[in-house]
Amino acid sequence: MNFRRGRSSDVPEINLIPLIDVLLVIIIFLMLTTTYSKFSGLEINLPTADASKQTEPPGEINVALTAAGQVLVNKVPLATVTVPAISEAMRRAAGDIKDPVIVINADAKANYQSVVDIMQAAQTAGYPRISFATQSPH
Repeated sequence: MNFRRGRSSDVPEINLIPLIDVLLVIIIFLMLTTTYSKFSGLEINLPTADASKQTEPPGEINVALTAAGQVLVNKVPLATVTVPAISEAMRRAAGDIKDPVIVINADAKANYQSVVDIMQAAQTAGYPRISFATQSPH
């Protein structure tokens, strides 16, 4: 009697093609649904310069901005820090100087809006030549 008649002697095989198809679909799905992180802020280092220090030309108005937001025009502090007040202080500091250069000495931790206000005040006063002071690297 042959009791093994219903059983086959073939070794079962695993078909890899459907498995590969399913894995490719999963990879494509993950690639399409993944969100990439976006950074909302940038880390900015203020510039430094390695130029030699020059003597101050006579047609220069120094405007200093502290980290606390105080504005000084030629080392004279201003009571109010509005655009018209800064503009008027620049006109007074210019006196008889024709077309002075405005040199902005802003602290590294100063508010960016305050620097823009100083630039706007220079434009309001009619002084288009603006320069930024930097420090030499150590």
